[in-house]
Amino acid sequence: MPRILAFVMDSAGVGALPDAIAYHDAANANTIGNVAHRLGGLHLPNFERLGLGHITPVRGLSASDQPAAAVGRLKERSKGKDTITGHWEMVGVITEVPFPTYPQGFPPEVIASFTAIAGRPPLGNRPASGTEIIAELGEEHQRTGRPILYTSADSVFQVAAHEETVPLATLYAWCERARAMLVPPHEVNRVIARPFVGTPGNYSRTPNRRDYAIPPPPTVLDRLEQAGVPVHAVGKICDIYSGHGIASSVRVADNGEAVDRALELADSTDHGLVFVNLNDFDSKYGHRRDVRGYGDALARLDARVPELLERIRPGDALIFTADHGCDPTQPGSDHTREFVPYLEYGAGAGRDLGVVEGLGYVGERIEAILAAVRT
Repeated sequence: MPRILAFVMDSAGVGALPDAIAYHDAANANTIGNVAHRLGGLHLPNFERLGLGHITPVRGLSASDQPAAAVGRLKERSKGKDTITGHWEMVGVITEVPFPTYPQGFPPEVIASFTAIAGRPPLGNRPASGTEIIAELGEEHQRTGRPILYTSADSVFQVAAHEETVPLATLYAWCERARAMLVPPHEVNRVIARPFVGTPGNYSRTPNRRDYAIPPPPTVLDRLEQAGVPVHAVGKICDIYSGHGIASSVRVADNGEAVDRALELADSTDHGLVFVNLNDFDSKYGHRRDVRGYGDALARLDARVPELLERIRPGDALIFTADHGCDPTQPGSDHTREFVPYLEYGAGAGRDLGVVEGLGYVGERIEAILAAVRT
């Protein structure tokens, strides 16, 4: 019976979409391509063999050989460039109306409602880099107990608190109540708990992040569940889909641990989908505009590819894709509106798919390979 190991390289875009300018992005945005160019080339021999160089020019990678995987560029149909929009489209949900965003911060009525939840008014209330606003306001937060509230160009309501100042259980409760509070017209797609530790000048975020997403409409994952096909989530996948269609879930601290858990699940799973989000690309390197860090993270993942390939039996598939871009060579700290890569090894012959309309191709292929939905 077939298995699929599907990895979302969070933010690993491969070139600006035609409508990128409408999202305030440059026409030359290309997360993987620009990282490679800025670093003078990348050494990714395993992704090269799979065919990454056929998808977009990547300095250091050849596109001359026949790809070992089926490869292409997926063109997002949904309105947006964020995690929820991209992941939802992968499993068949098109976002026609963008989720609300708050470039000027949240309005007074939202702040008043959250103040009632937290018992004190929040600090911040503006778009910001998470690490920067924690560095700026962390000391005042610890002194006053006031939560740090911030957003971004995405539809997110992010609450940061020091784990020694606000217990995790309290932070999670605040965010759960905020999720229930944020109804239309302020129904952001995610409320995110952002705990941190450390001392002034030396704060760092912890792996205890929690995402509270709005529940998706029925998706491919629900159909897999109804067909008796288990979906095992690694990383923030379970949060993104509000647990819908998920048979098991494991949280991880970083990309390396995510691959470790995926390998363990591959060894213990006879049939089903192991669905993995590799969040370091986005949160640690893309948003922070860390080009070197992004390139090194790609190299570390490339080095793990042989272990993944070893788990692919006849009929199985290994898939790599992404949900949006976050080009660290661009100004600002926001996501970038890009094509995303698609590499599928094992279930068919290697070939160049060209441009594929819609991220929903990911879910379509998952259903086809697992033969879970028959018409």
